[in-house]
Amino acid sequence: MTLVSLVDLIAGARAGLLVSFPTDTVPALAARPEKAPLIFEAKQRSQDKPLILMGASREDLWPYVQGSENELKIWQSVADRHWPGALTLVLPASDRVPKQMNPTNPTTIGIRVPNSTIAQAILAQTGPLATTSANFSGRPPLQKLAEIAENFPEVLTLEAKQFNAETASIGVPSTVGKWTGTNWQILRQGTVKLSF
Repeated sequence: MTLVSLVDLIAGARAGLLVSFPTDTVPALAARPEKAPLIFEAKQRSQDKPLILMGASREDLWPYVQGSENELKIWQSVADRHWPGALTLVLPASDRVPKQMNPTNPTTIGIRVPNSTIAQAILAQTGPLATTSANFSGRPPLQKLAEIAENFPEVLTLEAKQFNAETASIGVPSTVGKWTGTNWQILRQGTVKLSF
């Protein structure tokens, strides 16, 4: 088991290692965007299931997407309403997004700002990270950090004593809304109801 301090987790993520930490939904398995293949490998995840780019703030994430001025306004108004929070927006990807984040369709990227003090503290230090739920593909998301450390011994998992109970997650993955060019298509319904 590899339970580590916040400082070691941030250093590990910056060095390109796989890390796991709590978010407002389910605990994340995360790595620098260009190290996304490590996540696919650890989870035994199929290449057609893209990863989410999680950031500490909206400003950190907008450079990874591209759209018209009007589209950006629409996206920003949705982000204003729901971020930080359990909503992932799937938007046209800019050339800053490594292809490994979404191998079968690199033209889009899912972005999210978690409503979690600890996750934001980590992301503010590492920059946006490629993330997904901490579990083997097809199995339910692991909720406890000790279980994650046990199942993924190679992953640097944040020690529970590094954060307080108020960051408890809701245990439900985020709502995923994809921009179709004119409207939103809900790919996964979580706790957030996306209003059109």
